[in-house]
Order: sequence, then structure tokens, then C-alpha cells
Amino acid sequence: MEGPLPAERRRLILELLRERGAVRVSALAAELGASEITIRRDLAALAAVGALERSHGGAVLPAGREPLVAPERAAAKRVIGRAAAALVRPGETVFLNGGSTTLEVIRHLAVPATVITNNVLAALEPLREVELILLGGHVRADPAGRTVVGPFAAELLRRTFAGRAILGVGGLAAEAGVTTPVAAEAEIATRMIEHTRGPVVIVADRSKVGAVADFAICSMERVDVLVTDAEPPEAERRALAGAEIVVAGSARS
Repeated sequence: MEGPLPAERRRLILELLRERGAVRVSALAAELGASEITIRRDLAALAAVGALERSHGGAVLPAGREPLVAPERAAAKRVIGRAAAALVRPGETVFLNGGSTTLEVIRHLAVPATVITNNVLAALEPLREVELILLGGHVRADPAGRTVVGPFAAELLRRTFAGRAILGVGGLAAEAGVTTPVAAEAEIATRMIEHTRGPVVIVADRSKVGAVADFAICSMERVDVLVTDAEPPEAERRALAGAEIVVAGSARS
């Protein structure tokens, strides 16, 4: 069987690395159906742009960066990202904020679109028909990734509009609305919502639904679509009355 094309293979390498924190050449060759020589070339190319660091027999995440996603949640985030990406229409302009779930949305976009994001890691993805606009500003690094925040990013968003916003969050609860643990990220997400002409889509795995983080983004009434991996609790379902609920991997929505 023919293996994946180079861009797709490198995307898969990054995905596996972010899940595991370290990968070996021999294991990648077996999983991706490529020779070890080919995998070494891929690792060298990814190391050249700072996406990984070479190690003896494989590669690791750059110094100071932890795996983005706990392995048990990685599969859920992938199916949520795929389902949310399927909502994007050809030619649409989309706001995407930072986080591991929205990164999965970027990876699964299959139509021509313009993505405006503060997710620095999006620039490392081998995008095909996607025009990527990366906001400028202060680079915020944490174990979950890198984003740009602050007045420069907020000012650019004040002069930018999109047809859809797809936002990862820290919590979505009936009593508190949509929240995030970082104040600077709340400002970016709020600005994106204010300048979205069409639907606001929240992507959140089951651990976030019913949870409350520290800083408010918006009320539940502002959510048009929730994409998650399990049926929400009754309180959140009632609070989302009028919104579409997409249970990724399920036949219903």
C-alpha cells in the first residue's frame, strides 16, 4: 500500500509527537509505512523549522514544551476537530483561537478557507488550501502550546471580521457560561465573537462541559453550535436551548 504524501506524513509525525512527547524513527517507519531514511529526512525538515528536536534514534518536543494532549483525550479531540472542520464552507473566513482542539480543526480543514488565528502552532501545520493569517502580539507559552495575545492582537481583531468563529474553551457550564483559565485568552476569544457575522462554534471535549474556568468569554446564549464527544448534562443542554449540539462520532446532532 502506498504511504501518505510528504506533507501528510509530516503532519502525522507532529501529531504523534504532540501526543507522546517523543517518537522513534523505527516506530514511525512502521506506523506510517515509510522507510527509516524517509522518516529521518522528515525529522530533519521539521527540526529545521523548530517543530521538534532530534534525539538519538528519534525526536522529542522542543525544550520546555510538554505534550499538548493527554493520550486518553487525543482521540476525542481529533474527532471533535474533524466534525467542526466539516462545518466550514468553501471560501469562508474563520476565527480560530489557541488550544489543542482548535489545532485539530486546522488539521482537518478540507475546503479552501481563510483562517485568522492566535495559535502560533498553526503556522507549523502543512496546510493545503487554507490561507493562514496569524495575529501579532505577545507570545504566550505554556504547556498546552503557544498563542499570541495582548493589545496588538486585540487591535488587529478590532479591524477584522469573519463569517464563523470556532473556539476552544476551558469550561462551558449552565451557571457560568463559556470560560477560560487565562484572562488574556478570554480577551482574544471575546473579540473574535464580537466580530463574527455568522455562527459561534464552541469545541469542547466532555471534560470541559459542565466545568467552570476563571475568566468569562460569553454567555451560553451566544453559542450557536457546540461540538463535543458526549451528550451534555441536562443543565447545559437546557442552557444551550436553540443551539445545535453536534456529538462527534455520533449519528445525531
